[in-house]
Amino acid sequence: MSSLAPAPILIADDDPDDCLLAREAFSEGRIPNRLEFVHDGEQLLDYLHHRPPYDDARRYPLPGLIVLDLNMPRMDGRAALRALKDDPRLRQIPVIMLSTSSDAEDIRRSYADGVNSFISKPASYSGLLEVVRSLGGYWLNTVELPLEPPPS
Repeated sequence: MSSLAPAPILIADDDPDDCLLAREAFSEGRIPNRLEFVHDGEQLLDYLHHRPPYDDARRYPLPGLIVLDLNMPRMDGRAALRALKDDPRLRQIPVIMLSTSSDAEDIRRSYADGVNSFISKPASYSGLLEVVRSLGGYWLNTVELPLEPPPS
């Protein structure tokens, strides 16, 4: 593990209650990474490409992990995932699909489009806390992630 400050986690979810629960679960799970939230796929891409209002790259650095909801307005998680994985600068960022869906076709398509993990949203806060702790243990403490994106 690096001694650098942990990279932020970018969560794309249109449900304000789910965002609040995620913030609480990451805090209670003692995940030190700063959380950033966007509410649809277009905002996600604006953030990642440093387009306004996210044009300050120091304030909005590229995340070390993206948690992506499948069903969002304007641009859903499927389209956002394809855009991420088509971009050489962004494709290396791990993406976790966290969705209320457990449909086999949604899962199959997400992996075909390049998602790193697909997790069905748990029905309870304690279930969400367990998922967050598992994510933290694996994605933030076990695997080695690239520190910087490749040059554009």
